[in-house]
Amino acid sequence: MRPWRFVVWFGTVSLLADFVYEGARSITGPLLASLGASALVVGVVTGAGEAAALGLRLVSGPLADRTRRFWGLATAGYALTVISVPLLGVVGVLWAACALVIAERVGKAVRSPAKDTLLSHATAATGRGRGFAVHEAMDQVGALVGPLVVAGMLVLTGGDYGPALAVLAVPGVAVLGLLVWLRARVPDPEVYEREAVAAAGGEPVRDGRLPAAFWTYAAFTAVTTTGFATFGVLSYHLVERHLVAAAWVPVLYAAAMAVDALAALATGWLYDRHGTRVLIALPVLTAAVAVLAFTDTVTIAVAGSLVWGAAMGIQESTLRATVADLVPGGRRATAYGLFAGVVGVGSLAGGALTGGLYGYSIPVLITVVVAVQVLAVVLLAATRAARR
Repeated sequence: MRPWRFVVWFGTVSLLADFVYEGARSITGPLLASLGASALVVGVVTGAGEAAALGLRLVSGPLADRTRRFWGLATAGYALTVISVPLLGVVGVLWAACALVIAERVGKAVRSPAKDTLLSHATAATGRGRGFAVHEAMDQVGALVGPLVVAGMLVLTGGDYGPALAVLAVPGVAVLGLLVWLRARVPDPEVYEREAVAAAGGEPVRDGRLPAAFWTYAAFTAVTTTGFATFGVLSYHLVERHLVAAAWVPVLYAAAMAVDALAALATGWLYDRHGTRVLIALPVLTAAVAVLAFTDTVTIAVAGSLVWGAAMGIQESTLRATVADLVPGGRRATAYGLFAGVVGVGSLAGGALTGGLYGYSIPVLITVVVAVQVLAVVLLAATRAARR
């Protein structure tokens, strides 16, 4: 199988998996509430799930590198997710539903470092930026379709969660079938990278250490993410200031996800031509989100939310592509696990920072975010210097 075909088929796996778990996540809160959960329980369970999805990668990443069982871990993680979701509709008791919500997120933690490593080998031949960008764009298609299908099923069944979640078993089965087929066709995707490096006249690097450039890059990522407002804070502003009706918030989110896919494709192509200098767009866009989204003018605030989508597209594609370029194959899954932890801590800090400052002073919020992004630009320059 040629490298681009591998990327597209792997993107199809992610599309179908997003169909499953994003469809379920779109109704997690109401589902748990229907089983008797309070707002506190919903918050604790979903928060614990997100913590597991990011924190456990610190374990699954090194495990993947140590065992070299990338396909096995990726398949196990996907299986845990696609089995947990349909069961949510039939368990009928709160404690079991809570356990399944967390199990779905654990599945993401198990598979992600191994999945990104498998993909990174193929993108060595296709171009890191473009390969990860196409994968991210396909991923977002599933993230849009899944919630829409679940919403349609709820309308058809009069709000019955069982059938709405049961229908997600169909793409779930397809995920596992495609993985088995893809593994049989390409048992060792690392061959793509070996051939690409050999064609360029080099030799694969298997250094056991994480390079200094990776740690500087992780610092850049942590800082730029710390100034990044969550969509929850943006939508809170839009609704509380009566700029947008609550019913339109999901529509705006869907539009932001479309921008996400386009931004991933654009920056991925530019990354392959110009390298890490392209990443300066991320702190610029992050600062622009704060400047635009927290105004009291509808069109400008909505534009800020769409800029948020563009920044997300870079985070989910080009940032991951850069990790593959910085870290040798022997430690790449470990690097992806650490990188996820950095992004998770930065996201938590970003939500707390922007949410806290929003209640204090919007001008102060904007000033602080812009200052943080200036620091991020400095760290990006340091990353480029360390890589030379």
